Amino acid sequence: MGIQGFMSYVGEHREFFIDLQLRNTDVVIDGNNLYHRLYFDSNLDVRHGGDYNSFTNVVHQFFEALTMCNIRPYVVLDGGCDASDKKLTTLKERAREKIQAAHSLSCGGGGSVLPLLIREAFKQILAQIQVPFVQSFSEADRDIVSLANHLNCPVLTLDSDFCIFDLKAGYCPLNYFQWRTLCRGKGLQDCSIPARCFSLERFCNHFSNMNKTLLPLFAVVNGNDYINLPAIEMFFSKVHLPVGSSRQKGRKHLRIHGLLNWLSRFADPTEAMENILKYLKKHEAEETRQLLSAFMEDYQPSDVNLKDFFQDGVYESEEVKKLGLPHWICTAFAKGVLAPFICDALVLKRTMLHVQVENMQRPSAHAVALPIRQVIYGLLWNASQGSPSSSPSKEPTSSTPVFHEFDRIQKALKKSFVSAAVLSGKFGSDQYSLTTLNQIPLSDRRLFLLETLGVTDSILETVPCHLQLPVAVTCYWIQHAEPKVKLQHMKALLLGVVFGELDKTVHSSDLEVPHIEVNKIVYDQFLKRKEKKYQKEPLELDAAHIFCQWQCCLQMGLYLNQLLCCPLSEPDLTRLYSGTLVHKLYHELKLVSTPEDLLSASPRMHQLYCNLVRIVKDVTPSGFFQKKKSKDHKRKNKHCNGKLLDKKENTALDNLPSCSSSNRFATLMVEN
Repeated sequence: MGIQGFMSYVGEHREFFIDLQLRNTDVVIDGNNLYHRLYFDSNLDVRHGGDYNSFTNVVHQFFEALTMCNIRPYVVLDGGCDASDKKLTTLKERAREKIQAAHSLSCGGGGSVLPLLIREAFKQILAQIQVPFVQSFSEADRDIVSLANHLNCPVLTLDSDFCIFDLKAGYCPLNYFQWRTLCRGKGLQDCSIPARCFSLERFCNHFSNMNKTLLPLFAVVNGNDYINLPAIEMFFSKVHLPVGSSRQKGRKHLRIHGLLNWLSRFADPTEAMENILKYLKKHEAEETRQLLSAFMEDYQPSDVNLKDFFQDGVYESEEVKKLGLPHWICTAFAKGVLAPFICDALVLKRTMLHVQVENMQRPSAHAVALPIRQVIYGLLWNASQGSPSSSPSKEPTSSTPVFHEFDRIQKALKKSFVSAAVLSGKFGSDQYSLTTLNQIPLSDRRLFLLETLGVTDSILETVPCHLQLPVAVTCYWIQHAEPKVKLQHMKALLLGVVFGELDKTVHSSDLEVPHIEVNKIVYDQFLKRKEKKYQKEPLELDAAHIFCQWQCCLQMGLYLNQLLCCPLSEPDLTRLYSGTLVHKLYHELKLVSTPEDLLSASPRMHQLYCNLVRIVKDVTPSGFFQKKKSKDHKRKNKHCNGKLLDKKENTALDNLPSCSSSNRFATLMVEN
């Protein structure tokens, strides 16, 4: 949520805060807020699809600082949208803002756009370093409050709504949480982190000992992220707000200050609300009363006992019970195994696709993964609606279930109607019911996933387990991307994957890892390339678009794999893709440079790279990567600059597997 202008307002009042040296305590962390702040405050890449390994280092440093001060974190992540979908208007507005920011970044300007897979990477990091976390079913704020009050510990976030919640141990804003500058005592046990804690008591005392139960009414009347009641403007136009001797600057802060002074006159919310409603027209008063009361409920702690979840793994919620979802699905949501995208599609039949820094003149990068999303929608439709019994068809029929998607068209946000894939035959709705999906044999689920991606099991036999999904996705991407993937794109991407493997080897705690010294030398050479500062050049938009499409394919491949209970191992997203390195390698390859030669010093890594290239080439049509030649070139017997072209580099084998199951395209009907 977030109250308009309120965080900057309280930030101007040092007297509302208590200085702390935080140590030897539990702390409940707003996970979404944290990964946003850590990424943007660390000056990490936002133009080339993200540097997940650099982000991983920052997250490690953050939690290491907490450990040194004996601060025990509990991370709570947002889930899907509320079943009422009351924040849709706000979500659409934020999506429009992100589209404009992405466009600005693509043109060399400023902006803040998170990498597409940053949330999934963040969850993997938490699991790797054993930081306990939970994913709420919808927005996490109320669950965070409930847990913090159960543990009697502060909340760490940067959200003005937490100035309204009644928190026993207070709220520590992230912008005052100085985790990078520890205060060190005589021993390790004396380390602490300087912080400020918002004091609800001090705040209310400042406004004539205001009753703190009035603050939720203040929040909804002033307006937060999703409340915009036109009738309330009538109240503001008629009431005289006592500003007094305010030192506030700006109209928004004056209104906040005046409203707080005005509300402090009343004993409780009921009296205050009656005095607001008397300024409204009679036919608006009752409806406004109901809306205000409903919105104020959002500032009460939730009924979810997350303390039980962290102790016993049990997540129980009245909201979830009403939906009647399968137990295994509810558990998977709580553990973060299934993403909010799946929750929104399941509950609301509506999804929001996040923009990247791509070529805005082309169709959205997400278009390439549409067939995968349709299969996901087909599986989710079986949850409660059942599935039509008609045969699979590339064209939607009147009985085909439809989902709504919000995505960009050029620089505008548009809503499309997308038909779900109709499951039939051996993958029919009877067998692939969501209720029993987790009970289907592993081999069947694996086959279902691979057929959706258009690859066969045999081509993955020589691929390490943790790279099988990325390789399958890469094969899918090459055959569906538009503009067409070139050899340099594919090689740069796979070199980036091998760099991730080098990173894992070099930073392994296993002293018995073979060739570690050689791998360290090769790793350092790639790292120099990644960190080398070049003169700022315009982003090559089509290359950026193609790599964005790969991340879109990987994202939906991950989600489908998770929904199928991971028939393929999950890849390590913290090392899999480094945007700045991949873009630099692509530019080197365009200049006829051969950065892959760096791998020759490490036979194992060189073999891995060659194997990945061979596999991807084997599933592409013959001549797919062949450069188009003029008639004059053909007369020269395929000579280029006096040298015979290497057929191995420019042709591929013809054994292309069937991709029929991944070609279930929908007819899209677009509305403004």
